[in-house]
Amino acid sequence: MVSVVIYTRQFCGYCSAAKKLLETKGVSFLEHDATYDPQVRQKMIEKSHGGTTFPQIFINDIHVGGCDDLHALERAGKLDEMLAA
Repeated sequence: MVSVVIYTRQFCGYCSAAKKLLETKGVSFLEHDATYDPQVRQKMIEKSHGGTTFPQIFINDIHVGGCDDLHALERAGKLDEMLAA
């Protein structure tokens, strides 16, 4: 079973777009909302090796990047492959 983790913050259009794409794929994901918790944001930065923008997405512990990166994987036909692993 695929493991998808997404770090988000409230009122983030990119976060919403990334979650919508995952939802259309029928993928469950664990969401960490860092809006009001600097410790969650710090964990995200460490886990992503310096990624400070939202969202930060991980598929099976592989750092995918942000929303644009997730959509680029979809356009390249690679997202389904990653989600099936």
